[in-house]
Amino acid sequence: MSGEDAFDRIVTSLHAAMLDDSHWPATSALIDEACGVAGQSLMVGEGGLDERKANYVGIYHRGRRREELEREYLENYYPIDECVPRVRRLPDSRLVHVRELYTADELKTSPAYNELFPRARQRNSLAVRLVLSDGAHVFWALGDPVVRNDWGFWQIRLMERLMPQVRQFVRVRQVLVRAAARQATLTGLLDNRRLGVIHLDRRARILEANDRARSILRSGDGLSDEKGELRVQKPNDPLRFARLVAGALPSPGAAPVSGSMPLRRASVAWPLAVHVHPVAAPQPDYGTKAVAVQVLIVDPRGRRRVDPGLVATALGLTRAESRIAVSLAEGKSVRQIATTTGRTKNAIYWHLKQIYRRLSISGQADLLRLVLSLADLG
Repeated sequence: MSGEDAFDRIVTSLHAAMLDDSHWPATSALIDEACGVAGQSLMVGEGGLDERKANYVGIYHRGRRREELEREYLENYYPIDECVPRVRRLPDSRLVHVRELYTADELKTSPAYNELFPRARQRNSLAVRLVLSDGAHVFWALGDPVVRNDWGFWQIRLMERLMPQVRQFVRVRQVLVRAAARQATLTGLLDNRRLGVIHLDRRARILEANDRARSILRSGDGLSDEKGELRVQKPNDPLRFARLVAGALPSPGAAPVSGSMPLRRASVAWPLAVHVHPVAAPQPDYGTKAVAVQVLIVDPRGRRRVDPGLVATALGLTRAESRIAVSLAEGKSVRQIATTTGRTKNAIYWHLKQIYRRLSISGQADLLRLVLSLADLG
């Protein structure tokens, strides 16, 4: 299989994983095979340069999730891993060898590098930090090469091409988890009341839109429907949006790609967040007007308020814990919650740790899913 064919297969699999993360193990296996590596890890964190806050850690070897290594790293090594603060200082999208994140002495003495990394096959991994929004970031690392103990140009080039797609995968997953649509289908998302969802055909014409999207389009503030086509209004960049949609459409000789952009509005300060990603058409489609692109629209102003009292009762949380959980579900960062409640960030993290332990969940993604599932009960 050629490198271009491998890239196209990976991107197609990533698009499926954006809607349903049960596809991620298969996607990671494709990446491992194409890049010739033993496995990979994906970590999502937030906070300042010197904070140690990991919202999600996933370690995969040829498509198999290594949960025992994830737990061991988070519990025993992450708090003392010398490379963590250095990762947070990496420039966005700059590839580095993991061993460069340790000093010469640490390469000999670091518990994480010398005890866990050999079993995770990460001692000679290639890694990158991908910045998201609101202080969040992704740390993505490809494991040790399997053929030789060094990296070739083609492996580095493939990883560079995949970086924006992996960033977009995490972005869309965060949007869907917050909307309580963790395992979504094309038709199922149309029933979602927290997201604007629009389906486009191969000519970029609107096929379907759910109620939330129709309301946004009718307002004409930021995004509108002009004779069946999506149009953005000034002061936004119509050309950038057109390129975003065009890039997601199928075209000969090029794999469709996904992307995101904000759309400013005249009536409110908060912009719309628009996420565009391709949809694989059925083969053969017999000339039908199949969905080719899905557009997800997030309106921060439109998020439903969840009653902290309901959350406290339903989940068995204290008043302080339920308010923190609701604030997270409303899109606030830990820093913002600390500021509005008069607490320190460490205090907020402590409360979150108590919540995770009480509910037997692993992190913020699971907590958001639980809280947002209660929104419709209010």
